[in-house]
Amino acid sequence: MVLALAAALAAASCATASPSDDFFRAVISDNPGAVERLLRQPGFDPNQPDPKGQTGLILALREPSPRVAKVLIASPRVNVDAANRSDETPLMMAALKGQQEYVNLLLARDAAVNKPGWAPLHYAATNGHVAIMKQLLEQSAFIDAQSPNGTTPLMMAAMYGSADAVKLLLDEGADIAMKNELGMTALDFARRGNRPDAVAMLTAAAQRQPRPAGAGKW
Repeated sequence: MVLALAAALAAASCATASPSDDFFRAVISDNPGAVERLLRQPGFDPNQPDPKGQTGLILALREPSPRVAKVLIASPRVNVDAANRSDETPLMMAALKGQQEYVNLLLARDAAVNKPGWAPLHYAATNGHVAIMKQLLEQSAFIDAQSPNGTTPLMMAAMYGSADAVKLLLDEGADIAMKNELGMTALDFARRGNRPDAVAMLTAAAQRQPRPAGAGKW
C-alpha cells in the first residue's frame, strides 16, 4: 500500500512537472541527454531563469555540471550573454571560477568581454586567475572598468587576488589613482585587505609616476 502510494505520488509529480522544471533538474544533475532533448523541443526557451533568477548555463558553470555546460554553450539557441538576477554573465562566472576551458568556449561564441558594471575582468582579478585575465585583456577588456560603486579590477586584485594579478594589471597600465565611490584607491584596498605584497607594488608604482611640472617647487 505504501509503495503504491509513493509510486502514485511520483507519477503525479512527473505529470505536473514543466519542461522548465525538467531542464533545471537536468542541469543540476549534469544530464546532457535530457538537456539536448529539451533543446530540440519547439518553443522551449533555454534562456529562461529559474525562480532564483539563475540561467541554466550559469547554473551549469556554478555547480559545476561540465557536460551540460558544453552542450549549452554549443547550442545556438542559448544566449551566452544572458545574465542572472545579479547581472552576472556566464563569462563572469567562468572567469571567477578559473574555468579556462569554458572561457575559451564562451569567447569562441563571441561572449561579451566588456559590459556596464561588474565585468569578467573584475571577476578574474578577484581570484587571481592570471591566464584568464591576460586572455580577457587580449580580447580588449577595459582594464579600468568600473563597477556600479566605482571599483576597478586593480582594486579587486589588490584586496582579494594574487600578487601576480596585481603585477599584470600594473604592467598593462591600470590607473592606480582611480577612486571608488568611497574615495578608496587600489592602495587603500590593499591596506584594508592586509596585503603587504600589493601595498609594496602599488607604492612603488606610484613613486615611478612622473610628477606634475612644478611639483615640489616654491
